Amino acid sequence: MNRSTWTSWPSKEALARAAHTRPRAAIGLLVWTAVLVGLLWRTLAEGGFTPWQIAVLPVGVAGCAVAGVAFFRSTLAHRLWPSLGLLVLLMAAAFGAREVGAGALAVVLWCGCAVTALERLPLSAAVPLTAVALAAYAIVEGDGWLTTVVTTGSLCLGGYVLRLDAEARGSAKRLLAQERAARVAEAGTAALAERSRIAREIHDVLAHSLSAQLVHLEAARLLIEREPAGEFRDLVLERVVAARSMAREGLAETRQALSALRGEMTPVEDFLRQLVAGEAAEVLVAGECRPLAADASQTVRRVAQEAVTNARKHAPGAAVLVRLEYLPDSVALEVRDSGGRSSAGELAVSGSGYGLLGMRERAELIGGTLQAGPGEEGFVVNLRVPA
Repeated sequence: MNRSTWTSWPSKEALARAAHTRPRAAIGLLVWTAVLVGLLWRTLAEGGFTPWQIAVLPVGVAGCAVAGVAFFRSTLAHRLWPSLGLLVLLMAAAFGAREVGAGALAVVLWCGCAVTALERLPLSAAVPLTAVALAAYAIVEGDGWLTTVVTTGSLCLGGYVLRLDAEARGSAKRLLAQERAARVAEAGTAALAERSRIAREIHDVLAHSLSAQLVHLEAARLLIEREPAGEFRDLVLERVVAARSMAREGLAETRQALSALRGEMTPVEDFLRQLVAGEAAEVLVAGECRPLAADASQTVRRVAQEAVTNARKHAPGAAVLVRLEYLPDSVALEVRDSGGRSSAGELAVSGSGYGLLGMRERAELIGGTLQAGPGEEGFVVNLRVPA
């Protein structure tokens, strides 16, 4: 054995008890209660106790049980000195029990301390404590040297075997956790590969189609501008220019969606500044900026885009304030305009068809909330999503 073998604790996975269902935990509590009651009954059956000793004995047994639970918790937290203090206290309680004639209780405490020390403490601390506990047992309760040697040897072996078994279970838990993490990483890699494939398909089909439409619409605009001015010509030119603008916006949206699929999205605050560039709008960012998950980032972008678009439609010329706040476990977005606005019902069904209902559904899909309604001056949209 090297030095670390003597000074290192058993792993926390080894010391932790497996989680049990409520019925199993209740059964375990019942069994331990029965053991303590049986031990107390056996101790009282030995006789020779004064009335005050009989009154104090249950309190002492309960105190030892509490100290034992505290010992298990302190060893789980790898707190050496509290663990040693509690174990010494239990061994002292064993001497006290022996002095008042509770020999069975003393034997249980000495043997239990010896075994649990080997199981849950660093060997450099466990071996001396185990030696003291077993020496006390051998001196006080020994029934002959052969029986004593066999008993103490069996207790030492049992404690060390329990330690090895706990370490094996702890290693199994760590391997299981690593395997689960590897599976999650593998699933994430597979999902990223699938998203990349979808992004390539969208780029090859939709993006190319929109780019071609832009070229044809621009050519059509140039041809129409060569025609003599007139009402019909101006009307057609207006429609072509509008269609070209829609195709350009659609191509920009497609590129953003492709970037999201590939995990190459620009920071949200940069997107918001680009969204309101050239307008009477202000973007404020509060909190410590950090990368957001794809779903949270997309939700914030889409809601901001829809809210700003609605402000342009229903409050043209009004000042718009976009505020993004990074909170410890979430991100909050507020879009506020300073002008008049139509009713919420009209907003929900106007324009692109997304509306308040679509924004609220998008937020709720990832566990977020969205509130929208008239503010002190104009209309306010508040979004909060976990991130």
